[in-house]
Amino acid sequence: MTVRHFTPEGMLQPAPYHHVALGTGATHIHVSGQVARRADGTPVAPGDLAGQVAQALRNTSVGLAGAGASFADVLRLTFYVTRWSPEKIGDFMAGVESVADEIGLRLPMPPASLIGVEYLFEPDVLVEVEATALLD
Repeated sequence: MTVRHFTPEGMLQPAPYHHVALGTGATHIHVSGQVARRADGTPVAPGDLAGQVAQALRNTSVGLAGAGASFADVLRLTFYVTRWSPEKIGDFMAGVESVADEIGLRLPMPPASLIGVEYLFEPDVLVEVEATALLD
């Protein structure tokens, strides 16, 4: 499996993610939206965006591992954040950076989108993470 992340000259830099992922392989992996919950459903980091980002990424890592993949195989990440405003970027990135080494998420991240939403499935859920990966 080969995934190469890069940002071509002429694209916005610096950014906390690469703009392009080039993947070759035959097995596509899609990890559904992961939130800040333990396996038993217990909420993690209520009201804390950084803490919820970190836990949602940990859960994404578990999903990837279950399919025999890791963040090295990820082509794209999508983040949904409730009531997003640009002032939240510091807390958001603090959550990413706090867990990156633990879960093997290289920085800058693979191509990523952060989408602001009004509400997720429960009022205490501040962030949801989806991942797409590719294996040989």
